Amino acid sequence: MTAAILSGGTVSRSGNNSKTGVRVGTILAVLVTAMLLSSVPTRAQTSTGKSGLPLPRYVSLKSDKVNLRTGPGVEYPTTWVYRRAGLPLEVFEESQNWRHVRDSEGTEGWIFSSLLSGRRTALVLPWERKQHETRPNATVYNDNSTRSRKVAIIEAGVIADIHGCDGRWCQVSIGTYDGYVKQDKLWGVYPNEIWD
Repeated sequence: MTAAILSGGTVSRSGNNSKTGVRVGTILAVLVTAMLLSSVPTRAQTSTGKSGLPLPRYVSLKSDKVNLRTGPGVEYPTTWVYRRAGLPLEVFEESQNWRHVRDSEGTEGWIFSSLLSGRRTALVLPWERKQHETRPNATVYNDNSTRSRKVAIIEAGVIADIHGCDGRWCQVSIGTYDGYVKQDKLWGVYPNEIWD
């Protein structure tokens, strides 16, 4: 078994509403739930971009140095520089040769399309990296069952190459390890997404 640590983090947001009352609270809860659900794309919500590819979709970075810009062009300022080839991003808009992307922390911006790859990767438990003193982990199994042999224990933030998903499990490669990880432990595949 092995564990790996790579840099990265998550952003947690919290809010406080001072209004009281069951009716206002219920309405706010319904609105917040609706907003959250509408911001999490699923395959049922897929449309087609100008490139002919589905939107939204996951891609990965080709290079260890990629600029994230505020708009679709080099004249727009760089807001972030990604330094991690293989990092998964979600494309949700296209403009000529530029792609509007979102990372696992919710940061959005534009990247030139030639710096992105259709190779599917995923981050292991990125949402849990800053919520615990010890790093959470996910188990890689020999088969798509928790009863099968454990191949490796992978720490949050590690990038996995995805070879296919059945809606519950994804077949992955992480370093020299091959096996299966529960789909809900990965950011870079949609809930219940099935593909080979």
